[in-house]
Amino acid sequence: MAGHFQLTLAFFWLLAFSAATHDIAPDGSLFIYHRLVLPVPAADRAVAGDQSMGAEFLLVFRRFLAKKDILRVLFFLLLYRFGEFQLVKLAPPFLLDSNARGGLGLSTAHVGIVYGSIGMVALTVGGLLGSYLIARDGLKRWLWPMAMAINVPHLVYVYLALALPSNLYLIGIAVAFEQLGYGFGFTAYILFMIMTADGEHKTAHYAICAGFMAMGMMLPGMFSGWIQASIGYGNFFIWVCAAAVPCFIATALIKVDPGFGKEVS
Repeated sequence: MAGHFQLTLAFFWLLAFSAATHDIAPDGSLFIYHRLVLPVPAADRAVAGDQSMGAEFLLVFRRFLAKKDILRVLFFLLLYRFGEFQLVKLAPPFLLDSNARGGLGLSTAHVGIVYGSIGMVALTVGGLLGSYLIARDGLKRWLWPMAMAINVPHLVYVYLALALPSNLYLIGIAVAFEQLGYGFGFTAYILFMIMTADGEHKTAHYAICAGFMAMGMMLPGMFSGWIQASIGYGNFFIWVCAAAVPCFIATALIKVDPGFGKEVS
């Protein structure tokens, strides 16, 4: 069919737009529940703006860009998950592709179990563990262990690509280990966004941080498939491990208050 690629892109754009619009709608259908149940921060107050919506947005965005060490902040937001963003795009195709194509040749059902179920449980456990440790010791204490945790487990995919094991239990353990590290390491990213957004316009500034996170995911995703097609799965996963270097540089550059994230007793 002529123009099928362009039509596919347009369909995905409409799907993403519809999903985002749908998220906004349920959040406002549920406003009564939110009003009655959710806690209200002491600093939360309505501010009457005297500017247009566009001017107000530009003002908020300018104030975000005026934050201290903003270049280091943006570098961290864009590159902390540089390797993980590439891995997440190619992990499911790798699990599904045949051995002849360099993949593990799992069925769709097995990928659902390994990546969608076991991996999701491990991801959740990693996130809960990370949240507990940061609440106990603060973000600064666990920043480097979490940066390591979100990158080092990528080595299991190098093993899987080179050994091509057929044992589903072994594959499940490897995927669970990587997802556990991902969930644990991602906790630092979330807390860093909260720290960056602190102050006036914190809700809007957190949304801006999330936008830069999405940009950091989108840009590597644009070329990760091309890299894999050019060098194969094994070399691609080695490249993903090497892509930890920008994350480590970004982690070394940021400054975190020793008490941030620690639960106040």
